[in-house]
Amino acid sequence: MHDEPEHVRAHVFVSGTVQGVFYRANTRDAARERGVDGWVRNLDDGRVEAVFEGPEEVVRGMVEWCHEGSPAADVEDVAVEYGDPEGIDGFEIRR
Repeated sequence: MHDEPEHVRAHVFVSGTVQGVFYRANTRDAARERGVDGWVRNLDDGRVEAVFEGPEEVVRGMVEWCHEGSPAADVEDVAVEYGDPEGIDGFEIRR
């Protein structure tokens, strides 16, 4: 038996007014504050894509955070798929 919390991966697509409103920078800061690994990037269709890896409870908290996002964002929908982590280290904004 080990007491390590189960680690999960969340693959998230956020739609709404989420580009040009510091959504990625705010996501990065929120993830780093929580110790979540992963990345975030803008998609050509106007959505933001993100991956979060870490303890399940913390990752689910980040997914919840995505529903609000940055103060200037207007989030319409957050689609998420959970899976096994791939071992990402750190959190970055991808271009």
